[in-house]
Amino acid sequence: MGGVIEFELVRTVDAQIGEVFERLADIDGYKDWMPKRGSLLRHTKQTSPGPVGVGTTYVDQMSAGTSPGEVIEFDSPTTLVFHWWDASSRGKVKVEGWPGYRLEASGPRTTIVRHHARMAAYGIHRLMTPLYRRMALRERTVVIEALQRSFARLA
Repeated sequence: MGGVIEFELVRTVDAQIGEVFERLADIDGYKDWMPKRGSLLRHTKQTSPGPVGVGTTYVDQMSAGTSPGEVIEFDSPTTLVFHWWDASSRGKVKVEGWPGYRLEASGPRTTIVRHHARMAAYGIHRLMTPLYRRMALRERTVVIEALQRSFARLA
């Protein structure tokens, strides 16, 4: 199906699986480890009360505007999947994405992070799929490598 992008990035992080999961699930804490340059993400803020879990909502402030989202899978300490979307002023979804993380302990202080990303573009926006693919791959690489580096600084 045209307009769909899907890929997986795998990295090893020098931290216990629970620590990695906590960092990924701390929506408001992304500002502490995401790079200030090189990412489309400017700020992320949780918009629903309480601890993060399935149904938690957030908003991403991106360089090109804002995108709301929600947590759709939450199984500590192994699985976390987000769903975000960009809609027109009439509420019609133009683009949406499902960035997710599957974590696997590979030692007492190492975790394999499988970062799966899926994105879909609709209508006229499907024509931009090749550009979206390049942007998504770059952005998701920035995220997973920032996560990896954030723990390397603590070692």
